[in-house]
Amino acid sequence: MQNEKALFTLIEPERRESAVVVEVPHAGLHVPATYLANLTAPARSLARDADLYVDELYADAPLEGATLLVAHTSRYVLDLNRGEEDWDREAVAAPASARGGVGYGPARMPRGLVWRLTTDGLPAMARPLTLAELDERVDRIHRPYHRALWSALERKREQFGYAVLLAAHSMPSNARTVNGETGAPRADIVPGTQGRTTSASVFIESVDAHARAFGYTIRHDDPYRGGFSARHYGQPHKGIHAVQVELARRLYMDERTLGRGAGFDAMRTWCRSLVAKLVQTALR
Repeated sequence: MQNEKALFTLIEPERRESAVVVEVPHAGLHVPATYLANLTAPARSLARDADLYVDELYADAPLEGATLLVAHTSRYVLDLNRGEEDWDREAVAAPASARGGVGYGPARMPRGLVWRLTTDGLPAMARPLTLAELDERVDRIHRPYHRALWSALERKREQFGYAVLLAAHSMPSNARTVNGETGAPRADIVPGTQGRTTSASVFIESVDAHARAFGYTIRHDDPYRGGFSARHYGQPHKGIHAVQVELARRLYMDERTLGRGAGFDAMRTWCRSLVAKLVQTALR
């Protein structure tokens, strides 16, 4: 089911429904026309800073009984893996009394709910948003997406007694230094669970075992511990388990040309079988 603005797509299972929901919040490149005038990020940055092709890698999830939610809007418009108040006051011009945008001190959020800098450190915005502009984006994009995600998780929990959220992401294969140069290589697969607190261990171990079975290297919570969706929805004591899974982009794409790589089909197979494994994993 696609919403009227085509800002996200929700695809229900084609096979018998399971407790699993897969969300892909960062694969989109779409920028609604009303937001173009304030966007200064280069087109290449929009592509480099997106989780390119992750929606395609998990496109078979409904065939394995999972619900799939895919956002189409660029994270430069609004980052759906951030909370509504995760913005700084260089990105949004708001009075000191305004809700949100506070409490960060010197730890700015140049890539929070609103991205004001690209990962190369270039300006992404011509000017800060007004609070009214931010609220419009949140109402139009953030809240409908998260209502759809929450509704899917709640339905699973009611039907199965628990729900499992696979937050599907990708990451640059190497760390980036302050001046943008290539740093140390990252692991192939990074499960993010906030120190193994957002999910029961059985689901985390399923992700680990699946990665090891294919010979992939794993590093938990390094460098990504799980973003808003994992933290917000991952409440095992309430029957919702969340694991963020970051894929090193070298596994499936050419990070220089941004095209699909030789390993794309193999990675798509791995993603489908990961979903199948989570579907088959029972909460003990």
